[in-house]
Amino acid sequence: METVDKQPRLIEIEPLEGESLSHFLGRFRRANYLTTTGLGKLTGLGAVISRWEKLLLNPFPTQQELEALANVVGIDVARLAEMLPPKGVGIKHRPILLCAACYSEFPWHRIEWQFKDRLGCDRHNLRLLAICTNCETPFPVPANWVQGECQHCFLPFTTMAKRQKLV
Repeated sequence: METVDKQPRLIEIEPLEGESLSHFLGRFRRANYLTTTGLGKLTGLGAVISRWEKLLLNPFPTQQELEALANVVGIDVARLAEMLPPKGVGIKHRPILLCAACYSEFPWHRIEWQFKDRLGCDRHNLRLLAICTNCETPFPVPANWVQGECQHCFLPFTTMAKRQKLV
C-alpha cells in the first residue's frame, strides 16, 4: 500500500535582492493561494507569520522559527535571515517607508528602508516616503503590496518618485 504525502505541493518563490521578509511572505502566500492563517498552520508558527508580515520582529525570529518557515517555503535559513535586519539594527514597523525611485527600478520592498537610522535612500539620495504623494494615505504593510500602487487612490509607486525630495 502506498503512503500519501499529506503536505500540499507549494510553488516556490525566489527571494529578491534586499527584499523584506514581509514582502516575500505576501508574494509567497499569493502564489500559493494561502491566507496568513493558512501559512501559519503549515509552518506551525501560527500568528507569528502575521506579526512578521507587519514587520513586528520583537521578539526577533529564532533559528527554530526560521527553520520551520524554511521547510515550507523551500528557501535556505540563511537566505531568510537576509530578509531581516542585521543583529543590533533596529527597525521601524510604522510608518512603512518607500523609495519610489528604487521601486521603479526593482519593484519590491527593501528591509533597509525600515532601519531606524535610515533617513533616506543611499542609492538615490532621496528622502523615503511614508505616505502617498497624491492622497497622503500611509502605505500598507509590504505583504499587501500587490499592484505596487496606493491602495486608496491607485497612484503607482513608480510615479511617486517625481515628488521625492533630496535628503
